[in-house]
This record gives sequence, C-alpha cells and structure tokens, in this order.
Amino acid sequence: MSFAKTLGELKAQGYQPRSLKAELRENLCKKLQSDEEIFPGIVGYDRTVIPQVQNAVLSGHDFILLGLRGQAKTRILRSLTALLDEKIPVIKDCELRSDPFQPLSVFAKRLAEEKGDELPIEWIDRSERYHEKLATPDVTIADLIGDVDPIKAATKKLALDDPEVIHYGIVPRSNRGIFAVNELPDLQARIQVGLLNILEEGDIQIRGFPLRMPLDILLVFSANPEDYTNRGNIITPLRDRIASQILTHYPRTVQESRRITDQEAWRKREDAIDVEIPEYLRIALEEVAFQARESELVDQNSGVSARMPISLLENLISNAERRSLKMGQKPTTARPTDLFTASSAITGKVELVYEGEREGAQTVASVLIGKAIKEVFDGIFPDAYKISEEGDGGSDYEKTLDYFKLGGTIDVSDELSDQDLLALLKSIPGLEDLAEKYLSVENDSQLAAGMEFILEGLHQHSLLAKDEVIGGKTYRDMFEDMMQQFD
Repeated sequence: MSFAKTLGELKAQGYQPRSLKAELRENLCKKLQSDEEIFPGIVGYDRTVIPQVQNAVLSGHDFILLGLRGQAKTRILRSLTALLDEKIPVIKDCELRSDPFQPLSVFAKRLAEEKGDELPIEWIDRSERYHEKLATPDVTIADLIGDVDPIKAATKKLALDDPEVIHYGIVPRSNRGIFAVNELPDLQARIQVGLLNILEEGDIQIRGFPLRMPLDILLVFSANPEDYTNRGNIITPLRDRIASQILTHYPRTVQESRRITDQEAWRKREDAIDVEIPEYLRIALEEVAFQARESELVDQNSGVSARMPISLLENLISNAERRSLKMGQKPTTARPTDLFTASSAITGKVELVYEGEREGAQTVASVLIGKAIKEVFDGIFPDAYKISEEGDGGSDYEKTLDYFKLGGTIDVSDELSDQDLLALLKSIPGLEDLAEKYLSVENDSQLAAGMEFILEGLHQHSLLAKDEVIGGKTYRDMFEDMMQQFD
C-alpha cells in the first residue's frame, strides 16, 4: 500500500481506524495463529509470564510487571512494540499524534476543520510509538501530564486561559502508543494520583483546564516488591485501576540461566584471544547465581540479578584473555582461578544481610563460587568419602590426598602459563588420572584446568586446606591446617 498524504487519499484507500488496544489484540491474534515467536530473547517465561502478558493484551488491560531486579521486566515492555502496526497515519505536525479521523488537540481540530479532506497526514513507525519514563522522586505532573507554557503564550500572543498555551507532558505525547513507567513505587503518591483518570476515564487536567482528551494509549508499569517498603508504594486507587498484575521470576534451571547469559554476554570481541571454557566451569558459573539466591548471607528480598552471571562470564573470559596475552599463548582454557578472580562481578550485585556484611563482600563472593564448584564437582566425580568400586580398598583420590598428607603443598597462580601449570600439577600423584577419567580432556590446556578443578573440589569437601595469597593460592593437607590452628 502506498502511503497516503492527505485524509482524502486515506479514505480512498479504505483505511479503517481502530484503537490502540484493538490493534495490539488483532496483531497478537495473528501471531498466535501463525505460531510466531512474540517475545524473542525472553528466556524461561514461556509457560509463566508470557502467557499472562498475552492474556492482558487480549483483554485490553493496562498491566504491571512485578518482580525483583534483573528479571527482564523492561525488556518485555519494550518488546510490546512488535505487536504494533509497522506504520500508522497521524495528522502532520500535531504534537499529540492525532488520528486523522479523530483529531485530539485544539490545533488538530482547527486544522481538520480548515483542510477537510486535504488535511495533511504523515506516517510514524512503530519504534516511535513507545515512550518510557523512569520513576524518580523528582518527576512532576508537568513532566507526565503537562503545564501552562508562558513562553508559548507570549510568543503566540495568547491569553493564559487559551488551551493552546499548554505544553503537554510525555503521557499525552504518547497518544496512540505505549507508555511505560519503570519502578512505579518511586513515583511520589501525589504524582501517582495524576495517572488515575488517565487509566479509567481518559481525562487530564492541567492548571485548571478542564480538558476532555480521550487518550488512545496503553499504560504499562514495572515495580520491584522491595521498593514497597524501602522507597515508596503504589497507592491503592492506582493499583486497583491497573487491570493485570503479572509476577516475574528468575531462571528456574541452570540451562535457562545459561541461555540468558550466552545471549547477553559480550563474547564476540574483536581480535580476541580464543578462550575455551570447560563445560564444568561454564555450569559452575551459572550455579553461582543459584547459590546466591539460597545463601543466608545474601538479602533475598533484594534478589540476585540475572546480570550477575553475565558480568561474571565476561570477567572470566577477560582474565583468561589477560593471562594469555601476557604469556603469549593462543588459544587458552579458562580455569577455576579465573572464576575466583572474576568475583568483582559478584560483589557489587548482591545485597548482604548483617552476617554477610561482617564477613565482607569479597569473602561472600568466594564462598558462593566455592559452593557452586562443589555442586558441579559432586555431579561429575564420585563421593570423595566412599571406597572405590574397583575393589582396591582405597579411594579414587587416595594417591592425591596422600601426597598432601606427607607434607606436599602446591602453589597455584592465575599468572602461570598453561604449560607451567600442567608441569606443576603433574607432580601430584593420581591427579592427572582423575582428570582424564572423569573429565573430557582433549589437550594439555584442558588437562591443566581440569586438574586445578579437582583440587578446588577436594578443598570444598574439606579434604584439602587452601590459603589465599596475593595473586594465587596454596593447597595443603587439611589435618596440617587444623594442627597449625591449635599451635
């Protein structure tokens, strides 16, 4: 279809206007019938959140997404533009984007009367029909609804009681589109009141102007339950007018979390070193977030954002990349020590309870990584306390543990090249056999990383002691460590 330039041409083409919510509903119905993916990039919500969003759209509801930080609330709201028509006609130069068949502003109505079928129109893209406002305590009614503009009155030589002196806020300017308010509880209660009539009656009032403006708009919101007590609240009348409240959640499986991280993390870097991440380490990285969401040291009311494993993966790659550049080795394999070194991606993304604050953010981060490694280790290796099934009367780890019982120690640093680390760890009896038996090892770099993973797993099971030193760590016998504490 060619794009009409006047109202007359639009009528000749048989264009039928429809409301925004009818437009969203009709387009959603088509996508559902064709089994088209409606919210690409949204992982883990297929049977929970997305059906509820679809129900809200089909019902013509304004709605709110309620959930903790990092649960893709804003991303879902921005994805709603996919349900809009590719382009729609509006009256040209009208700041409120009036429908040519239903002029909204005083300017649009006067122009429509003057021009008739010659009324000029323009077409706006769906991307221009989504507006968003972050709720902050300094947001005013003028920002959202509008105010009298004395400069406009002086320029046009109009009286202050003339409707044309109004400067409209972002909500009226979102007419025929979607307007989102993020972190709604942060909006002051007296400002929230200004949204009440818009949700129900479509009325707005600016400095005493009794305007009847039936805005064609979808209002959507996001909120964090923590904000209800810490920073603000959603006033009851407003909450009552928001037709649907949809609860979001964190990924429920490591696989879902991994898909999100792989999708969002910055991995394709220009001139990057090829960093291979072993499967066990990749799973452990995602497991850190799950451990944090269960930890007694972390404030669960604040949540643990899905952004945490994304940043953690980026830091892990960067640490392995940094070592590779310094050592002049390409490619390289990420190791457990890289995961610990990447802990700066954790310390700023978890809120700690009092006990956690006493331990310190860095200590808590190390504890979470350690628990994640233990969880993955248990899924790969046999129980370190059970007798070997081979009937030799000893544990699979016996040779390795005996090395440390006899006074052996090992210093591991993330500054060691793959070859130096491998040579160092090969001095420990039985360690190489364990790595080759239970891990998929294809080269020396992977072998070194796997052997270090085993040492860390034994430490997390309290079979080896570990001393943290600047730039590395020392593994030694647990009994010796206990004896030193009694000295």
